[in-house]
Amino acid sequence: MRLNFSTKVVGKNTILVPYREHHVPKYHTWMRSEELQKLTASEPLTLEEEYKMQKTWQEDDDKCTFIILDKHKYDQKHDENDSMIGDTNIFITDNDSKVGEIEIMIAEESARGSKRGWEAVILMLLYGIKFIKIKTFEAKISIENNISINMFKKLDFKDKSRSEIFQEVTLEKVVDNDWTKSLEGHFVFQLQSYE
Repeated sequence: MRLNFSTKVVGKNTILVPYREHHVPKYHTWMRSEELQKLTASEPLTLEEEYKMQKTWQEDDDKCTFIILDKHKYDQKHDENDSMIGDTNIFITDNDSKVGEIEIMIAEESARGSKRGWEAVILMLLYGIKFIKIKTFEAKISIENNISINMFKKLDFKDKSRSEIFQEVTLEKVVDNDWTKSLEGHFVFQLQSYE
């Protein structure tokens, strides 16, 4: 999405940066994992296909993605690729009603269970509310992915539907002022320019 092409979102423990070409090789390595393919309902791509996909994320107006960096690691080494731990996305599924499907993936096993995903998804929700003007969020999650289901339920998402065929549950949250304020109470939300 051109909207976030020059923006980074800085939190306490994570930094969200736009998905750029230099991130593709590491992202491609992550997505060769059968576990991550299953959890994210993704098909494996060739490296060339991954570069093309990155371009669509950058240029399409209905997709917003950020790479998640471990802030402490980045502050020490100033190396984005070494600090990458996952990604978070919003797909705009209904532009008129401002419905967006949110996703998060913590690909680095060492970062799982560290609350980095919790912070990153809250930063992404706030970005979606404030800058993309999302009015309703949906999260489609594999029925087997209890960690993600529980995380979104803690964020006040409710069951919308369940598909046995696709083995996924769809959770939903309508944005309101009280919920937005509760998200803002979790983490500092700071935007910076990204070169």
